[in-house]
Order: sequence, then structure tokens, then C-alpha cells
Amino acid sequence: MRLECRGLRPTQGLICSNHLSYLDILVYAAATPCVFVAKREVRLWPAFGILARCGGTIFVNRQSRTGTGEVTRQIGAVLEAGVPVLLFPEGTSTDGSQVERFHPTLLAPAAERGAEITAAAIGYRARGVEERDLCWFGDAPFLPHLLRTLSREDVLAKVEFFPDRNVYSDRKTAALELREQANAMRKRMKREIVA
Repeated sequence: MRLECRGLRPTQGLICSNHLSYLDILVYAAATPCVFVAKREVRLWPAFGILARCGGTIFVNRQSRTGTGEVTRQIGAVLEAGVPVLLFPEGTSTDGSQVERFHPTLLAPAAERGAEITAAAIGYRARGVEERDLCWFGDAPFLPHLLRTLSREDVLAKVEFFPDRNVYSDRKTAALELREQANAMRKRMKREIVA
């Protein structure tokens, strides 16, 4: 897999990206040093779970509202340490056809601290397949998808960071604007991927 990066890579603050696959974490880890926020289930995944735990990933229990306070505290601590935190605020991976709504809850630690927030977008291309075939979404079984993906030739991962870093005092406004920025980058990226 090759990586193509566009835009200035954030060195601090929160990074908010669309989410297409388990590959996103590997790609972003190669693009810029950061701590990830991921669903709790990732801890138990073969290989990926070990890498996530070793990388300091903050795990979210999406079924528990009471755990959100601890997660936001952890995100805040990492932001205060000056380490970028990467979050997929759609809350799930998609087929790449559109950028879903960004959930604002986990944007609160950045808004409360006046930390910079950067929108980002990710996309994929491989010879002979549509981007959708590289996305892992819905109820697709993990292992067959992984094996198909590993068999692909000439896979290109594209990452783009929005040029502006913004500070938001309101997490809901942040979620709306960041989604618009990520969506604009994805639309351009999809045109380039198809070309």
C-alpha cells in the first residue's frame, strides 16, 4: 500500500476524519503521530487490537453513556500533553459514498480546552476495484475482507488535512463545520480516485 498525503499534518489538537475501514488507523499512523479513539471491540481484534493497545488508543464503549465521561477525560489529558488525538466522529465506518453526520460528544474536550481541531479525509484506490470494495462497513466479515484487501495490487491510500485549524467553543457547531470540511475534501478525492 502506498500513502499520498496532502496538507499540513497537525502536530497537536484533535483531528476529525471520515471512516472507511480498519485500514484507516494504519494509514493515519503512517501519516502522522497521534493517539486514536476507537470502539472498545477493537481491543480484541487479532493483531490490530494488540497494535491499538500498544499505541495508547482510547477505547469507547458505544453502548454505555456512563463511560463517556472517562473517555472525554482521557482525550482531554492527551490534548493537554500536546499529542494529537484522531477521532472518527461518524461513529462507524462507511462505504465511502458520503460523509455521515459527525457526532459532537467526543469533540467536547477540545472545545472546552480551546484546542485546535483539524478536519481530515481519507480515501482508497486500487487497480481493478471500486473504492467501496476496499471499505469495511456494515456486517461484512472481517477475515474475508482482510484477505481480499491484502490480495489487491497497487493500493493507494489518500489522506488530506484541511488547511485551517479552528478553535471551537461549541462542540455542535464544530461537528457541523468539520463534517462540511471533510465532505468537501472527500468529494474532491472521489473525483481524483475515479479519474
